[in-house]
Amino acid sequence: MKIKMTLLSDTIFGNGESIPGGEDISVLYDENGFPFFKGGTFKGIFREELSRLLKWEGKEEAEINRIIKKLLGVSDNDEESTEERIQFSDFQLSGYVKEQVQREINNPVQILDSLTHLRTFTQIEENGIVKEGSLRTGRCINKGLVFYSEIQCKEDQSDLICNTLAQIKWIGTMRNRGFGKVLIEPEEGGAK
Repeated sequence: MKIKMTLLSDTIFGNGESIPGGEDISVLYDENGFPFFKGGTFKGIFREELSRLLKWEGKEEAEINRIIKKLLGVSDNDEESTEERIQFSDFQLSGYVKEQVQREINNPVQILDSLTHLRTFTQIEENGIVKEGSLRTGRCINKGLVFYSEIQCKEDQSDLICNTLAQIKWIGTMRNRGFGKVLIEPEEGGAK
């Protein structure tokens, strides 16, 4: 099943690194400068939303745990794969978009800069003054970009997967500050 994720707000696919003197929060990107979101990280978000969905459906905790273990395995253990397990590929821009960007730009730093931008943040004290030493810079992926992934699953799992995907509204770093609002839906015919 192919799915697409449209960024409805600026989003940070954090890579856990910073660039001294430049970025306090950086994003994941490949060797060509194209940002992407790891399938394994998405699996964790999917796991949380699947658990919520099953609770809303009135399932007992033991049954929820059994279903999640059957479909996703044990958290932090992707080594044991079975036919029942759902697998997620990384979310990437379409091959067509990458090709078009590389026609115009062939420098990875410039490609990253064309798809992202830097934002600065500060913390405000109760008295309305900026907290000293709180200035931070983060690299954000531009709102409006569309990323694609593929989910390997059995045919009879597709309804549950689609219902769970519909529940995912926020993704990435700083979700609680308005970053990472997304629309995730099945892709008709797949990405180019």
